[in-house]
Amino acid sequence: MNGRTQYGLVVGAYVEDYMTGKIKKHELTRRDKEEDRMKHVRVTDANMEPVFFAYPDNDELKKIEEKITACAPEYDFVSGDGVGHRFWLIPEEEDIRRITEIFGNIPAMYIADGHHRSAAAALVGAEKARNNPNHRGDEEYNYFMAVCFPGSQLTIIDYNRVVKDLNGLTPDEFIQRLEKNFVVEPSGSEMQKPQHLHQFSLYLDGRSFSVTAKPGTYDDNDPIGQLDVTITSNLVLDEILGIKDLRSDKRIDFVGGIRGLGELKKRVDSGEMALAIALYPVSMKQLMDIADTGNIMPPKTTWFEPKLRSGLVIHQLQ
Repeated sequence: MNGRTQYGLVVGAYVEDYMTGKIKKHELTRRDKEEDRMKHVRVTDANMEPVFFAYPDNDELKKIEEKITACAPEYDFVSGDGVGHRFWLIPEEEDIRRITEIFGNIPAMYIADGHHRSAAAALVGAEKARNNPNHRGDEEYNYFMAVCFPGSQLTIIDYNRVVKDLNGLTPDEFIQRLEKNFVVEPSGSEMQKPQHLHQFSLYLDGRSFSVTAKPGTYDDNDPIGQLDVTITSNLVLDEILGIKDLRSDKRIDFVGGIRGLGELKKRVDSGEMALAIALYPVSMKQLMDIADTGNIMPPKTTWFEPKLRSGLVIHQLQ
């Protein structure tokens, strides 16, 4: 995609590793969404939607991947969104054994995308174990399907915000309130992509602004406090606009960066929304630091592309 290639390994992830936190999360899950996906796993008795994991780069795994991908792929196609997909089988049992050993020695795996799918798959596996009087521990339901990518190959795309109203403020009053914690500079009528951490792009009333958080308004030693989503959530959405719960407030919506800044501008110009906020994307290092410290990111923080295809591999639980 866009000249970039990612190599992932399709694996059976151990349910117990999810339950004990060796598979690390960076987002909260909602029980209703977990239950929705659990129904799918229960009824099909299979994992059909892969979870997206990241792992710290490993030279030996890279060499095995290079050996496998030098051969002809099993599948080779371009999906409807223009992304090329190649799929290889690993024929040698010795390679599979070694891959399993290497993953066994990696301290942690990180859920990049698919927190609800991970939770649902692991919970159904644990449910099956409880309900099986002859449970041994080696049944297929003790594992769920994931695709694991080295962190260096992954790019997190920005996840932006649009807001329905300015909480009773005029556009100029909103900008004045903003200047308490930010340096605000007009940037014409077109939104500009933020160039670095702590810089945002705002669009309202047909005008675009470059907005930079003032020193002292964030803590770069705090894995959560340094995130631009945290800064905007606390100092713009909450303090100025009165939006306190990003997961439930109907005045805010989220737009994946894959849709471009033009989509943000369009939704404001149409009158549907009053304000658009474009954010600098989170890095993989930030994601891993947050997961390692047991912290949780604010909702709708990370967006990964390309998305994994469902159905290329199916993991049956029986």
